[in-house]
Amino acid sequence: MDMTQPPLFVTADTLDPFVFDRAIIGLSGGKDSIACLLHLFEIGYPKERIECWHHDVDGREAPAFMDWPCTRDYCRKLCEALDIPLYFSWRQGGFEREMLRENQLTAPVLFETPDGIGQAGGVRGEPNTRRKFPQQAASLSTRYCSSSLKIDVCSTAIANQPRFEKKRTLLVTGERAEESRARAGYAIAEHHKTSNGKREVWQWRPVHGWTEQQVWDIMEKYRINPHPAYHLGWGRASCMTCIFGSPSQWASVYQIAPQRVIKIHAYEQDFDCTLRRDGDIMKAVNRGTPYDMDPHYVQLALSEEYTDPILVEDWKLPKGAFGESCGPT
Repeated sequence: MDMTQPPLFVTADTLDPFVFDRAIIGLSGGKDSIACLLHLFEIGYPKERIECWHHDVDGREAPAFMDWPCTRDYCRKLCEALDIPLYFSWRQGGFEREMLRENQLTAPVLFETPDGIGQAGGVRGEPNTRRKFPQQAASLSTRYCSSSLKIDVCSTAIANQPRFEKKRTLLVTGERAEESRARAGYAIAEHHKTSNGKREVWQWRPVHGWTEQQVWDIMEKYRINPHPAYHLGWGRASCMTCIFGSPSQWASVYQIAPQRVIKIHAYEQDFDCTLRRDGDIMKAVNRGTPYDMDPHYVQLALSEEYTDPILVEDWKLPKGAFGESCGPT
């Protein structure tokens, strides 16, 4: 096979997942990425060819800074329950180190593999400085958290594993058109940037045209207990302190984990640059109204160990369904 060209039966408009040797699910822990995994079950894609990857935005070298403490273990327990391998990857030092970078190179990427932990990057390029939060924008260079801590981490992990060479790999991600105008313009399928003469990789967004109702329907069908963030009232399970969070979400975080907000506010003062465009984070907190949050889910969300069942018989739509889905524009 000429690895520089896509196979004839794959185009950007129609894609047959069964021609690929492996499917990688980008598993955030949110409902849309889980729906992608369940959709592969639905269409009968061979389970032994599926693996999930979770990009740990806070890294492993320091306590959680932006993400929900429970997310890592929620993803782990989900994959255990569904009998799917899960591999973690992260940029060394995570979000906080990248944000604080001053006349330094971007840190290397670490990634789990079937044979151990690999490492790549962090040795080339020109040193530069960030020292400010990612900004609320569709542009990935401005909203660098997505690009530096997820997208580039994933690409690095693919490009530096020989097991993907001379193979066809399908990267499955859960962006939906309903989420934003920018995401509505995404291709359902496209050649991935890691494709070259060594490997062939396509990115596929199988739930791109789905409604939120369809996502919850498939979660209910497979009895998947949603991430605790949804039970608390969040409409999306992105980072706990996502830069796109609404005032009510920031007020809710301040109620259950005030130290997170206080730390962010201190960095805003240090950088002389706010996280939000409409003022410092405390102004957002003061404008919001905290959600009515169940103490059980508060404790669960703030724990590094996820202890609730993944598969539940008495499945119920979580409080945050069809609620505030604040995210990239």
